[in-house]
Amino acid sequence: MFPLSLPRIFGTVHCDSEAPTSRAASTISTVKSAISVPENELKRWRRTFDTNAQTVVEGQKFLNSDQFVNAIAPKGDLTKIGRAQFATLFRVADANKRGLVSWDDFVVFETILKRPDADYWIAFQYFDVDESGTISYDEFKNVFNANIGPDAIPFDFDCDWVKLYLGKKNGAHVLGYGEFTQLMKGLQGERLRQAFKYLDKDQDGYIRPEQFKKIILDIAGHKLSDAVIERLPTLTTLSPGGRISYSEVNAFYNVIREMDMVERIIREATAKSKDGRIGQSDFLDHCVSRTRYALFTPMEASIIFHFAGRGNGQQRLSLLDFAQLLDPRWKAPSETMESKAAPSFLMEFAHSAYNFGLGGIAGGFGATIVYPIDLAVTTCLTRACRMQNQRSTVVGQLLYKNSLDCVRKVFRNEGFLGFYRGLGPQLIGVAPEKAIKLTVNDFIRSRAMDPETGRISVGWELVAGGSAGGCQVIFTNPLEIVKIRLQIQGEAAKLEGAVPKGAVHIIRQLGLLGLYKGASACLLRDIPFSAIYFPAYAHLKKDVFNEGYNGKQLSFFETLTSAAVAGMPAAYFTTPADVVKTRLQVEARSGQTHYKGMLDAFVKIYREEGFKAFFKGGPARIVRSSPQFGFTLVAYEYLHKFPYASSGKEVETRLTSQPEDMAQVRARNALRILLDAHGDFGRRSG
Repeated sequence: MFPLSLPRIFGTVHCDSEAPTSRAASTISTVKSAISVPENELKRWRRTFDTNAQTVVEGQKFLNSDQFVNAIAPKGDLTKIGRAQFATLFRVADANKRGLVSWDDFVVFETILKRPDADYWIAFQYFDVDESGTISYDEFKNVFNANIGPDAIPFDFDCDWVKLYLGKKNGAHVLGYGEFTQLMKGLQGERLRQAFKYLDKDQDGYIRPEQFKKIILDIAGHKLSDAVIERLPTLTTLSPGGRISYSEVNAFYNVIREMDMVERIIREATAKSKDGRIGQSDFLDHCVSRTRYALFTPMEASIIFHFAGRGNGQQRLSLLDFAQLLDPRWKAPSETMESKAAPSFLMEFAHSAYNFGLGGIAGGFGATIVYPIDLAVTTCLTRACRMQNQRSTVVGQLLYKNSLDCVRKVFRNEGFLGFYRGLGPQLIGVAPEKAIKLTVNDFIRSRAMDPETGRISVGWELVAGGSAGGCQVIFTNPLEIVKIRLQIQGEAAKLEGAVPKGAVHIIRQLGLLGLYKGASACLLRDIPFSAIYFPAYAHLKKDVFNEGYNGKQLSFFETLTSAAVAGMPAAYFTTPADVVKTRLQVEARSGQTHYKGMLDAFVKIYREEGFKAFFKGGPARIVRSSPQFGFTLVAYEYLHKFPYASSGKEVETRLTSQPEDMAQVRARNALRILLDAHGDFGRRSG
């Protein structure tokens, strides 16, 4: 389509082609001229190179083998992939075979790691000793034998399987890159078959448990955690006889080979499960529904659950139960936590106090955001109590026809400042109110949460939310009775010529007990509100936005949406209790109905004004409460991310996403094919 002649980075190699000359030098020159690497990436590579290059020759920095490993190897646990195995990559990076890696060599190596087939390409270069662009029978055999120990199970290079790729023992047929990738992909399966046949001396199709462990360690020991390795001999308990059949060995190998798909199915199945746990039938059912073909047999499912369930494959398991099978670096929680002292009472108290402080800050933030919204968009929403308090049975006293009428009359009678009447007490009281609500909810949820699944039953969710709502009434009731009377007296001042009183006067007039007038109705509103709100918020995050799935963290918008939407049903369905609470807390004027208590208020409102009166101001409550709780919960969530470290209620596992340096990830992945050839590949090569 485009008549451009672009230089090739790596030339196409065919199995029968002639050997190219100076392939390494050609690769370096073409990479320099043809690859356009982003500047920030080059700077990062340069910083890594300069930090580790301590060898200087004629004024130029170089990396020796140890320094090269320091530059590319992940800084974490290297128990499964040792430094000696990362050192095998040094031979590939050292294009000039001088025992040192220059800056140019390092750039080429890092660029190779960016290839989508870097693992196969690195393996091909490693086996291509003479740099001919092809791999002969002798090269393949010699490199393989040189990188495994004398105690390894022997591999028959004269077998029919190898001959299909490399011809006869001394044949001229050689492997090109494409053929090599196919050979390496099937090598593990052939090694498994040969190893089983070698150890099955009686040729009866069974081997002993320790022999099975030996095979798996040779083939895939780097892919399994220490806990699974120690339990490998227990595979014999799946069937009577005390020995392990070839079918069971092959089934275990299939599980390892498809471990990524195993993890995907487990994650999806546990996420959809109501209790966060699945059994063998759930696993197989989900596998059938999510894949075109049934990838796993009942025997393979039985093996998965046997090792994840620590020998009991019939139980229902959580995602964390599978961690020891899915993550080769998994450690038992008792091992990782044994050096950490249990949190003291003071630490627990400090953590709760910290949460309380965050709740107060978040509550103040939410209130600050909502008041400008009330003013600029729907200022009438702060006047919901006026609509709820208007008595339609008093002649001439139907003050507000609707929300717009409410805005118009408030502005006409009280001016601009009328929309902020009662703001002071709310700002003072909203911090402890939101703080105690959020703290109590978190406290109860943390105690009721399943430590393995991280889930909590709906019943406990309701208890946690309801308890939080009940506790907040300590601050909510005094706050709202003062706020409501401040809001109502502005209109009364215009109608009756009264002089508006301040909050201090109202507090003195009511007294301590008077501040809790209407508390029963306040409880009737706040307990259901929180019992609806917090479970809805948690399930919106988890079930709608898939928080935690594959380590997903919600964005700002997703968190805000979850918090705001959860407030809508909570606000509307608790409007009747809010109407009653308002009527009880407002001082009735002459000619208005007096209420003896909550039940009396419910009866008289229904009798005099009808059922619709209970939902006066309902839409206003939705529009006001929804953004307020939305911004409050967003602030609370984000404040929890820093600066105080979490107390670690959840068991840590590498199944959750953790940031890693991509260059080091690529280097680790580049060893995959070599390690598939043998789990100890490179450890003894020196």
